[in-house]
Amino acid sequence: MKRRNSTTSQRDRGAVAVEFALVAPILLALVAGIVEFSHAYNLQISVTQAAREAAREMAIEDDQDAAALAAVAGAPGLNGAAFEYAFSPETCTAGENMTVTISYPAATLTGIFGNSVTVTGAGAMRCEG
Repeated sequence: MKRRNSTTSQRDRGAVAVEFALVAPILLALVAGIVEFSHAYNLQISVTQAAREAAREMAIEDDQDAAALAAVAGAPGLNGAAFEYAFSPETCTAGENMTVTISYPAATLTGIFGNSVTVTGAGAMRCEG
């Protein structure tokens, strides 16, 4: 049986440490990218749902204030005061489509890819009149 030399064992441990030092930053950046992407995707889904709720309320009630309240209720967990609304057209006419676009600025989680991201969601409904 061949015995390992203690010098060889120390060299192997040193090589493993160097390899880990080379690979660790890449793995951490990959994990951070996955976390940031999933956070941004969750924001996108929430803001789009808020825009759909606002468009639905506009199609039924034709009231921008009520639509803003519906948008905030449709996106729990987000700061509704930060929503920026765009209504097209301004008022609902029977048979036309109402489109509501909401922009939402949010901070990133890790800050690796920037400090903030602005997410935009749009919703459209046919006006009932």
